[in-house]
Amino acid sequence: MNTEIPVEQTQSCSVQEIMAVFLARDLVDGEQLQVGVGLPVPEAAVRLAHLMHGPNMELIFLGARMNVAHLDSIPLPQFGWDRRVVRWAESYSDTGHRFDHVNDWAKRVFFVGGIQVDPQGNTNLIGIGEDHRRLKFRGPGSVGTPTLTTHVGRYYIVLNTHTARTFVPKCDFISTVGWGDGDPNARSKLGLPGGGPRYCVTPLCVMDFTESPKRLRLRSVHPGVCVDEVRDHTGFDLVIPDEVPITALPTPAELTVLRERVDPGGLLRSPN
Repeated sequence: MNTEIPVEQTQSCSVQEIMAVFLARDLVDGEQLQVGVGLPVPEAAVRLAHLMHGPNMELIFLGARMNVAHLDSIPLPQFGWDRRVVRWAESYSDTGHRFDHVNDWAKRVFFVGGIQVDPQGNTNLIGIGEDHRRLKFRGPGSVGTPTLTTHVGRYYIVLNTHTARTFVPKCDFISTVGWGDGDPNARSKLGLPGGGPRYCVTPLCVMDFTESPKRLRLRSVHPGVCVDEVRDHTGFDLVIPDEVPITALPTPAELTVLRERVDPGGLLRSPN
């Protein structure tokens, strides 16, 4: 099945902007949205959602709690968070990362990357290799992702690349448990109270999970991408429905807010 659309229809926005808008639309007002280091697409998504439809959202970047609706623009940082949000404060205490301060985990949403992802949504941020003492490639480490993904109401897997080296039949190490062995009750059997991963979003497509067993399934392909391209860049048999739609493009209103208030510097439009 060929799902390609004319390239000229895709030139008005970047794939990172499409990814950010897809995530933003799925976020709900009143939720607590937490984003870690080096994830510009999720950070843009939560800021866009906050400005477009979530005035009561709480944004937490690297542990710093923010409300950016009152600012004309707050560019996406290359590293860290923008300290203008605490300008004129006499003092500032960073307590947003304190997990024991979270009162309602079900309302908290998180985003996680991975250097490996398996068919059940388990992810690896630790490294590549059979021996943890002699890794072929060392990842950034799991840091706080095991705790957060264990407890939050849901989380999203968001990747900067989509290759067969990333999507593998089995992760060398597991830093974040998705759906374990694929049993829908795998998380509860391990005593993990959170809701698990909802979507996996990459530069090629959006994936969700089948109900039983839990396994990655192609939900949509981004404009200009065909199903065969996704299949060829995935290192395992992805569940592919008979009909695969195109990921919806940003509306003019979403693109205006994204570019003028969320990302005026054009980070999401920069070449990789």
